[in-house]
Amino acid sequence: MSTNRFTVTTDDRLSVVDITERVRDAIPDAAEGTCTVFVRHTTAGITVNEAEPRLLGDLGDALGALVPDSGWDHDELDGNADSHVRAMLVGSSETIPVRDGDLDVGTWQSVLLVDCDGPRERAVDVVVTD
Repeated sequence: MSTNRFTVTTDDRLSVVDITERVRDAIPDAAEGTCTVFVRHTTAGITVNEAEPRLLGDLGDALGALVPDSGWDHDELDGNADSHVRAMLVGSSETIPVRDGDLDVGTWQSVLLVDCDGPRERAVDVVVTD
């Protein structure tokens, strides 16, 4: 098993960042098995999908349409309930097959960090198991 961590800095309140190459760099040469990518925050998520810029914008728009910015009980505490709910919909991790030291993903699949409460610095763990 190998574990690596890297950070991603986001610029906007809701940001979708392609982290595929950073994940690939964290995988040991010739590794075989699975790779779990986990974001260590309750207002961010990880997903696998196409990294086409318009689609990434559509994802942000869809999350905004599904989860209104305000009107939540948790907002009385810190004003970011929408970020927590959006991140729960995305999920905090993805597990991806690894072959020959690389992600075994489809042609258009990328690993995406979805930050729902930026701008922030986010820690991402990459755990590879045989």
